[in-house]
Amino acid sequence: MRLKDNAGQLMQKYSIFFVLLVMILISAAMNPNFFGVNNLTNIGRQLAVATILAYGEMLLIISGMLDLSVGAVLALSGVLSVDFYKTTGSLFGAFVLAIVVAVACNLVNAFFVANCRMPAFIVTLAMTMAARGLALIYTKGQNILQLGDYKVFGQGRLSDVPVLGKITFLENVPIPIIFLIIITVIIWYILNNTKFGRSLYAIGGNEEAAIASGINVVRSKYTAFIINGVLVGIAGVLFMSRVNAGLPNGAIGYEMEGLTAAIVGGTSFTGGVGTTLGTMVGSFIIGCLNNIMNLQGVDSYVQQVVKGGIIVAAVLYDLKFKNKKNVKIILRDKGDKGSAS
Repeated sequence: MRLKDNAGQLMQKYSIFFVLLVMILISAAMNPNFFGVNNLTNIGRQLAVATILAYGEMLLIISGMLDLSVGAVLALSGVLSVDFYKTTGSLFGAFVLAIVVAVACNLVNAFFVANCRMPAFIVTLAMTMAARGLALIYTKGQNILQLGDYKVFGQGRLSDVPVLGKITFLENVPIPIIFLIIITVIIWYILNNTKFGRSLYAIGGNEEAAIASGINVVRSKYTAFIINGVLVGIAGVLFMSRVNAGLPNGAIGYEMEGLTAAIVGGTSFTGGVGTTLGTMVGSFIIGCLNNIMNLQGVDSYVQQVVKGGIIVAAVLYDLKFKNKKNVKIILRDKGDKGSAS
C-alpha cells in the first residue's frame, strides 16, 4: 500500500515533466527544424510574455485570487508606453511608465479585493472592460506604428545592450529570454525564501487560519497584486515591441494563456499550491501545443476550444487529487484516534 502511495506521489510530482517531454518529441517529429536555433529562439520570444504573465497569475491563484484583466491591462500599459517613447524618445521612461500604469491598475484591483472583500473574479473582470476601453479611447481605436528603437525590447539580442553585449557567449541571446530568466529566478526566490511567499501559501490554504496566525492578509494581497502589476507592465513592453506596434486590441485572451499555464503547471485553482518551475513547464507545454496545432493547420477557434478543455481537465485532476489527499488525512486521523483510545 505504501509503495502504491509513493508511486502516486511521484506521478503527481513529475508527470508534468513527462508531458513536456512528450510534447517536445511530438513537435520535433512534426517539424524537423524544431531544434534549430532560429526556431527555438522564436519559441522563446513567444513564450517569454506568456510565462511572465503566468507567474503573476500563479502568485494570485496560490493566495486564492486570480486576474482576468491581464490582457487588457497589458494593452493599456503597452500603448501608453509606446506613445510615451514616440513623444520623448526615452526607452527607460517608456519602460517605467508601462510598469507604473500596470501597477496602478492592480492597486485598484487590490483595494476592492482586499479592503472591500469583493471576489477577484468580479473585480478583475470589471478592470478588463475599463482598461481595454481606456486603451481604445486613448488611441481612438488606432494602432500606433513605426516604433523605431522601441522594438529592441522584444526583438533585440543581448549584443544590442552596450555593456552586457560584450559577453561573447551570450551576445545572441534574445532580450525577452533574458527578462524571463531573471524574473524566473526572482519569483522562485520570493516563493521559497521569503516570509511573503510563505504567507501566500498560508492565505490560499486557509485564510482564516492565516489571519489567526498573525499574517497581515490585506498587505500580502496588495503585494501580490503589485508584483503582478510589475510583471504585466514588463510583458506589455515586450509584447508591443515584439509585434512592433502599439495595439489597443492586442493581447486579447492572454489572461487565459497565463491561467492555463499556471494550472497545467500544478498550481491548485483552490489555492495554497503552486511552484515557479511547474508554472514555467506548464507554459512550455502550452507553447509546444500551440506549435503543434499551428503546424497541423488547426483553426484558431478550434485551438481555443482545445485550450478550454485543457483548463477543465487540469482543474478536475487537481480537485480529484486534493479530494483523495483529504480522504487519506481523515482516515489517518481516525486511525490515530482509534489507537489512542
